[in-house]
Amino acid sequence: METAAFGPTFLRNRMAVIGALMLVTAVIMAALAPWLAPFDPDAATRVTIDSIYAPPDSVHWLGTDDAGKDVLSNLIYGARVSLTVGFFASFISLIIGGLVGLIAGFYGGRVDNTLMRITDILLVIPDLPLMIVLIALLGRGFWILILVIGILGWTGTARVVRAQTLSVRERKFVQRARAIGAGNFYIVRRHIFPLVFPLMVVNAVLVISAAILNESTLAFLGLGDPTRLSWGQMLNFAFRRGGMSAGAWWSLIPPGFAIIWVVLGLTLLGNGLERIFNPKLETHHLAVGDEMVARPVAEQPPPPLSIQPS
Repeated sequence: METAAFGPTFLRNRMAVIGALMLVTAVIMAALAPWLAPFDPDAATRVTIDSIYAPPDSVHWLGTDDAGKDVLSNLIYGARVSLTVGFFASFISLIIGGLVGLIAGFYGGRVDNTLMRITDILLVIPDLPLMIVLIALLGRGFWILILVIGILGWTGTARVVRAQTLSVRERKFVQRARAIGAGNFYIVRRHIFPLVFPLMVVNAVLVISAAILNESTLAFLGLGDPTRLSWGQMLNFAFRRGGMSAGAWWSLIPPGFAIIWVVLGLTLLGNGLERIFNPKLETHHLAVGDEMVARPVAEQPPPPLSIQPS
């Protein structure tokens, strides 16, 4: 799809527009956290009985947590960690999965079989237990969390890129380039990669949502970076420190809603982009479009009655 035609096509896709607006809202909130947050979550506060799990009021719009800190400020600053982990981990997955898919699909043969068998093994192993094992071995840390999520989230991208590469390499313009002596790197760079890249972008958007869910899950289990506040860590604190027993719903619902908001926005954006780059998804051989609707036949006047002579 040409760049000039992408904008109008994107704006006509309601699913993609809604998803983009939801994601942009979260990104702006994270970028402007020092100006949007009413309190500094890192600042020391004087904890009293009244400030622990205080309900929402005019000062603390979303109440306070077990440490007497403002939940709204924690929510805004927590977006930075969750989104950063999601974007960086998806970038790592995109690079690894894209390279594996391109190499396997372009060269085929033993190279394809070897890379795809490794991909199948990682696909069979559940991600969450493997992440827990790796973090237990490597230690808890912000960049370790990104690395673990990134190196375990590339398998789906590799499968998609490989399938698209297998399709593109058999086209006539690729065969002509090979016939006139073009090298493999030139063919991949000039002919195959430009056609595969839009599919990689769509898959990367969906990988971001999976990475944010994985980060939230690991942080909820207590395996996140203890020095950085995230949405998953807010849920962990609320469950471990008596938020449920105290009936402090405001310590649970906001971070949970924020995770759902971002993941849903990324899912809508990814599905919308997939429909834009692959218009065949909009139609089906059994679907009835506007051009396939049967038109009413104009009524014809009844033929005149003919009287046969007796």
